[in-house]
Amino acid sequence: MDVSIRIFRSSDLPHLQSLTVQAFEPVSIDKNIESHFGMIGGKDWAWRKSRHIADDAERAADGIFVAEIAGEIVGYITTWADRESSIGNIPNLAVAAHCRGQGIGRSLIAYALEAFRRDGLTHARIETLDQNEVGQSLYPGMGFREVARQIHYCAALNELDL
Repeated sequence: MDVSIRIFRSSDLPHLQSLTVQAFEPVSIDKNIESHFGMIGGKDWAWRKSRHIADDAERAADGIFVAEIAGEIVGYITTWADRESSIGNIPNLAVAAHCRGQGIGRSLIAYALEAFRRDGLTHARIETLDQNEVGQSLYPGMGFREVARQIHYCAALNELDL
């Protein structure tokens, strides 16, 4: 299988958003919130998570890398650089279901890390949820070290007793 990785084009955004919804359903904070509270503000978790990719594109479109096989988008990674702290950030990574387990996610991360190095950065940061077994295996397997754990909370404001 011949995978190529290229820079994001604005016309990729709808496809990346669709891929995001497919990939993140079992490992999304927004999906977890919806499971507890239902839709919020008339918007479902998929709308909110898709918006994250649009935000990534607005923040650093040149930091989004797209994996293709025979012209089909099969994955992507979003990145942005904090040059002052010398840390590269990876907020989102997704691979199409029919292509998982073939090293595409690993290739995308490696591509992003090389971009960070070329940019003169010294460290890279990525995070995952405890329910994402793939991320918990892949990231340490590529040399990332766990440095902290975080717990996410959500509350319905009309139910708070203040």
